[in-house]
Amino acid sequence: MFDLNYQNKVTEITSFIADEFKSSGMDKIVIALSGGIDSALSATLAVKAVGVEKVNVLMLPYGKLNIEGVKDARLVAKSLSMPEKQIKIIDIKPTVDEVIKALPNVNNLRKGNIMARVRMIYLYDKAKELNALVCGTENKSEYYLGYFTRFGDEASDLEPIQGLYKTQVWSLAKYLNIPEKIISKSPSAGLWEGQTDESELGFSYSQADEILYYTFQDELSASEIAQKGLDIKIINQVLLRVKQNKFKHHLPRILK
Repeated sequence: MFDLNYQNKVTEITSFIADEFKSSGMDKIVIALSGGIDSALSATLAVKAVGVEKVNVLMLPYGKLNIEGVKDARLVAKSLSMPEKQIKIIDIKPTVDEVIKALPNVNNLRKGNIMARVRMIYLYDKAKELNALVCGTENKSEYYLGYFTRFGDEASDLEPIQGLYKTQVWSLAKYLNIPEKIISKSPSAGLWEGQTDESELGFSYSQADEILYYTFQDELSASEIAQKGLDIKIINQVLLRVKQNKFKHHLPRILK
């Protein structure tokens, strides 16, 4: 179901990045490197497409919350032989905390959205400084599930891996020899202590990907998917999230 011709996929994605870069007339590509698998794969493919000298990365931790993420991001940068001058670390905590001071009763979800949007401010400012394209890191699973912050981590100039389900991201990362520590860690947006994608979603990516594939590629109903032996409760959870977040794909609404 999720098998890839790895070399063909790498060629397809790197050609897309190279073509977009060339047609843009920009000088660089910038990417937020979190220490997670999606940004690691996107950065690796960008380097393959345009060369390491044209790729700059930002690491945007929130205080001590993302210390391990910065270490992992540095591991990825090292694996790409990225010069230190092309790596910038900015602690977003002072900025985020100033915003939160002005807002009443901010819960974890709202704080996480603020963090994602502040990160994008820094990323786009760096892009302006360097005359660069912002490379996104969203995968197809996150897209269908709406698992992103509008005008935050979904904001980008190009999305090289949005055509890959999360399970395909993992397999392509292995093919490209991305450090095993990055591949094996639990996916997390790093928005609060102990946060992981799968605990927040309530199901695993492997469960979601199978359901999403049957829904969007094979156009099967929930009952038809259940006949494949999948748990109807999980099917309904996944499809409910898809339905609740579908609006994110159609913004802004425009009066014509």
